[in-house]
Amino acid sequence: MKVLVTGGAGYIGSHVVRQLGEAGHDIVVYDNLSTGHPWAVTYGELVQADLADTDALDAVFEKGRFEAVLHFAANIVVPESVENPLKYYSNNTRNTLNLLGAIQKHKVPYLVFSSTAAVYGMPENTMITEETPLMPINPYGASKMMSERMIQDLAFATDLNYTILRYFNVAGADLESRIGQATPEATHLIKVACECVQGVRAGMKVFGTDYDTRDGTCIRDYIHVDDLAKAHVMALDHMKAGGGSNIFNCGYGRGFTVKEVIDVVKAESGKDFPVEEVARRAGDPDALVAMNDKIKSVLGWKPDHDDLSVIVKSALNWEAVWQKKQKES
Repeated sequence: MKVLVTGGAGYIGSHVVRQLGEAGHDIVVYDNLSTGHPWAVTYGELVQADLADTDALDAVFEKGRFEAVLHFAANIVVPESVENPLKYYSNNTRNTLNLLGAIQKHKVPYLVFSSTAAVYGMPENTMITEETPLMPINPYGASKMMSERMIQDLAFATDLNYTILRYFNVAGADLESRIGQATPEATHLIKVACECVQGVRAGMKVFGTDYDTRDGTCIRDYIHVDDLAKAHVMALDHMKAGGGSNIFNCGYGRGFTVKEVIDVVKAESGKDFPVEEVARRAGDPDALVAMNDKIKSVLGWKPDHDDLSVIVKSALNWEAVWQKKQKES
């Protein structure tokens, strides 16, 4: 298929681009490179442009004649969204509206959208299904929820077929360390801990130790980025084969606390580093764990890397490669 991937030079998008390329798809990556990197685009053509630039967007669609769009481009830092909400409604929600306008104009039949467990907010039940009410507690989650609604409304009014994938906590890297998370000033727990191992950070903070969890720190469902990427390729194949629009949680169905993750990073690396316990951040729920029965039954998705040690090892290996590249450049 001829596929447009927005944000395809970023962390998750680049892993999906690699798998799409290996599957034989014809790819154009559309990325403003605010957090992405040209070297991360291992297949297809890279167009450096912003979704806010509707003329550039229309020109790419006019030339590309795409059969599908995979939409990753977004800001994703929860605390920043609380401090600067309009940035998130602009880049995440309004720019999705721009993209949907191009999809409608050029009659693209398939869309895979990168959403988040943050749309659920602070659910009453720790185990979250796709039917759990959407009650985001921060602008990041709200910006994604609004985008989901626009996609569903457009699909109702047109022939668009969509798959919305609600990510839980994405981590790890390509097992051969060809690509990985290289986001400047990253806030993801495993990435930060790996930077501590490499000496990039002198230490790290644990935000909140008074949550209603087994050790007082937040519980999250960590999914390896390659397993998540596989879900995107399978979603595209499913729609192409006649499968209808759908929404899926993307996680392993079990969670780890912040302290447990840090302990695994220390154990796998053989290195200790300072950890400071500080107050909670705004907008962090106690626990988020995915019920993944639906994606397994409908798409036939099965994870290959459902092991926290494997996730951490891949992240550690990539961080060593990335820091070496940084020093050489």
